[in-house]
Amino acid sequence: MKTQRMLSSVIAVGAVTALMMTGCSSGGDQSGSGNGSKAESLTIACANQEDLCQYMAKAYQDATGVSTNYVRLSGGEALARLQASKDNPEFDVWYGAGADQHIAGVQAGVIEPYISPAAEDIPDKFKDAEGNWVGIYGGIVGFCSNSDKLSEIGLPAPTSWNDLLKPEYKQEIAVSHPGTSSTAYTFLWTLYVLNGKDEDKTFDYMKRFNNNVLQYPKTGAAPGQMAGRAEVTTGVIFSQDCVKYQKEGMPLELTFPDEGSGYEIGAVSLVKGAVHLETAKAFMDWSISADAQDLYPKANSYQIPTNPNATPDPAVVTFDQVKLIDGDVVEAGEMKPQLVDRFTNEIATAPKE
Repeated sequence: MKTQRMLSSVIAVGAVTALMMTGCSSGGDQSGSGNGSKAESLTIACANQEDLCQYMAKAYQDATGVSTNYVRLSGGEALARLQASKDNPEFDVWYGAGADQHIAGVQAGVIEPYISPAAEDIPDKFKDAEGNWVGIYGGIVGFCSNSDKLSEIGLPAPTSWNDLLKPEYKQEIAVSHPGTSSTAYTFLWTLYVLNGKDEDKTFDYMKRFNNNVLQYPKTGAAPGQMAGRAEVTTGVIFSQDCVKYQKEGMPLELTFPDEGSGYEIGAVSLVKGAVHLETAKAFMDWSISADAQDLYPKANSYQIPTNPNATPDPAVVTFDQVKLIDGDVVEAGEMKPQLVDRFTNEIATAPKE
């Protein structure tokens, strides 16, 4: 295990070292515009919490001297930006968001395959065989509930998808929009799988669920913040985000549905036509490594590492602790346009009863 980990680190650092030049700039402008030479600069489309984007960009810059900049976007926003700048790419690498988003990026022609040597450590189920994306973390959908608000409405924390349909939850739930958020699409995909991949049954549930939703914000973590501030009772979010807000002192309880929950594999991929191509490849090598994934808790981020040589923080909710659905990430990505379109047309704008 140690030998494998050392090899991954050597590969990643070696690739970066080959790119470095004397006089590399230090301190990155995090506005998203590179300020170094082609060999020294990197611009990341980062679809993660701001804390993690900032920490990882700085950690990579400090380790390599490469001027590393990022723009923080939701998964859907990142894909839209990549499509809008397809003929003149503004980003070099896409870091974060579920693999389903990256699969959509492949379909849109904005992702370039790269088989990283560091990806040898990653289990096959967490990466694309053709090198279009590699999983760098996992996250499980859960219920993040405000303990005080639960007492007010007289309910225990939800432990079933059907709990979210109870009349006591009217306008007491928040979940993001699946068109902009990997979190929300994982939620929608989960319901689709649990309903036997029957769209009509899935959207019958969603229509009833919609009556209890106060808001569909665009970012996946926002419902957890809303629950923490007592704007709603329960946010449907990835477990790592709820753990983060718990550690920040919010009165939140994390539970999971007995029927089974969905999960994402957050990915990294190379942007097609990247200006700083070799630097982007080196960043991918580094982000896949156990050393990079061990940094997550230092950024107050509690995802499941995909690299088996990384060490999860004790607060991380791992895959073996929760009942999971049996869903295929490739199928989820392929179904996304169809399911999101139906959600947008039938649910997001529907009047509430």
